Amino acid sequence: MAIAEISIVPIGTGTTSVSHYVAEVHKMLKQFENEGTIRYQLTPMSTILEGELEQIFKVLQQLHEIPFEKGANRVLTTLKIDDRRDRKQKMEDKVKSVEVKL
Repeated sequence: MAIAEISIVPIGTGTTSVSHYVAEVHKMLKQFENEGTIRYQLTPMSTILEGELEQIFKVLQQLHEIPFEKGANRVLTTLKIDDRRDRKQKMEDKVKSVEVKL
């Protein structure tokens, strides 16, 4: 299981706000979560995905297209992956690992 951080930013939209685009991305993420494909968490600066790496790549490809479908002509997508294969680890596990040390 992998944990990924994604950020999808439309460029040149004529406004500094991207919340409309983020909301559209999260509508699709909710569908994927309901299907059991991935789990996700919205943060102030990005979105965290959790699932099998192959599924994350498939989901990301579809998410990347959303701003284009909403009228953007340029989209910047960043992706960071934590692919741990020695044991299963969830988003919450990573946070708890730090919190117990505080």
